[in-house]
Amino acid sequence: MTSASELPRHKPVLLEEVMAALKPRDGEVYVDGTFGAGGYSRAILEAANCRVFALDRDPAAVADGKGLEKEFSGRLTIIEGRFSDVEALLARQGVKQVDGIALDIGVSSMQLDQAERGFSFQADGPLDMRMSGPASEGESAADVVNSRSEADLTRILQRLGEEPRARRIAAAIIKARAEKPIARTGELAQIVVDAIGYRRKKGARVIHPATRTFQALRIYVNDELGELARGLVAAERTLKPEGRLCVVCFHSLEDKIVKTFMIERSGNLPGPSRHAPVAANDSGPGAFAATFHVDRKRAGKSSAEEIERNPRARSARLRVAVRNAADAWPAGNGEVS
Repeated sequence: MTSASELPRHKPVLLEEVMAALKPRDGEVYVDGTFGAGGYSRAILEAANCRVFALDRDPAAVADGKGLEKEFSGRLTIIEGRFSDVEALLARQGVKQVDGIALDIGVSSMQLDQAERGFSFQADGPLDMRMSGPASEGESAADVVNSRSEADLTRILQRLGEEPRARRIAAAIIKARAEKPIARTGELAQIVVDAIGYRRKKGARVIHPATRTFQALRIYVNDELGELARGLVAAERTLKPEGRLCVVCFHSLEDKIVKTFMIERSGNLPGPSRHAPVAANDSGPGAFAATFHVDRKRAGKSSAEEIERNPRARSARLRVAVRNAADAWPAGNGEVS
């Protein structure tokens, strides 16, 4: 298998912007919370004589990264695990706090390109979608589409895929699986196409009808929104004062979670009504000191040149926050769901 160091160098979306916000410095410690093909890790290590701990829940990504780990021997450690568990994973390495964290949320290009992983409708493969790999525990996308009720499927597609024709797609899935289980990405994609067809708008980019369905199932199977919310809270506890948190999102559901977290933790919540009574035991978000400063100058979107080079960058959004010395909020307060 080709390792990350032997592949053509993968350039993550918004790489220059993330590096400018992260500001790697000699002697500091960073976390690449979503290793993937190693683009952020390599860039950080090349920018400064620093240490990087890279996390990925996908064992294939960890295995592929061994060459890169060897190339930066003693400076890069790749760990299999979820970034929401960053505290425990770093503790095993004898590390309590770090100077910066980079997160690129969602599925990686490598996963999309591997038909056998079942993430994409572009090539037929098993309907799996588990980021931890086909041999991992937990439900696959096939398990979900073949077991959930029509009402549950509708809710999944509406909430996680923002699919306006979710009811029609859910009904089509129920009808198709009554004849035989849905096991392949190609089968599911065709069911969606037959159910809702293509909608062409003059001058607009044509999106495959199954795009939102596949997005919804992938997010559901991997609990991506829950993982993101827990990961942001873990980042708050892991960053040193002046530590920088850089998060790249690719759709509105992720970005809303990140934006809300940063607004809350920076103390920029809307003020309460002057007519509202003040509770004596108030423990809401406003009861805790701000732990971050939002760096709006470093936030941004992809340039036209980057979008032309990589269409996936079209929806990417970078948000940046800088940690201060205030104590992290108690567990369970202000967590975004």
